[in-house]
Amino acid sequence: MSLLVKICGLTDEAAVEAALAAGADAIGFVFHAASPRNVAPGRARDLAATIPAGVRRVAVTLHPAPALVANVLEEFAPDVWQTDAADFAALALPESLERWPVLRAGRALPEPLPVRFLFEGARSGSGEVADWSQAALLARAGELILGGGLDPRNVAEAVRRVRPFGVDVSSGVESAPGRKDPGRIRDFVAAAREAAAGATA
Repeated sequence: MSLLVKICGLTDEAAVEAALAAGADAIGFVFHAASPRNVAPGRARDLAATIPAGVRRVAVTLHPAPALVANVLEEFAPDVWQTDAADFAALALPESLERWPVLRAGRALPEPLPVRFLFEGARSGSGEVADWSQAALLARAGELILGGGLDPRNVAEAVRRVRPFGVDVSSGVESAPGRKDPGRIRDFVAAAREAAAGATA
């Protein structure tokens, strides 16, 4: 199976370099003041300057205000917008912008399901492991990107059990909140890729 791998919450050049070197398919920048991974749109633009075409630049928000949305669109110009599914109804986004709605374990799910979506625990970036049993069922119905509590030690098992379209990691590859560890990024991507390859063997 081909697996999309997203590294989220990058805040410095070393982390971006490590994610690209490891072969990440998407890199997320968080625009949410309460998060230790929050960056200004202009800073995200500068960090993303070395990201090649083909690697998605993802704007990650949570209940964003209209002014923040406009600022991110103007300064950062993302390829993808990621936020809670219910947020999208109030967002003024270009039609060309890819959308990744976030669905959460233990909460009501939209009907029908989005074609592509993230599934994670109750709170983003908290390290809380999502419900893999529920995720496995949802992965049969759409292109599920699994987040929530993944790290280099458990991502292979998650891929084998859930069979997701993709995986998303943030706190699981950090040495401290908001500080990515290049070695953990490398190990995470390698473990995810190996497990995905084994799933198709």
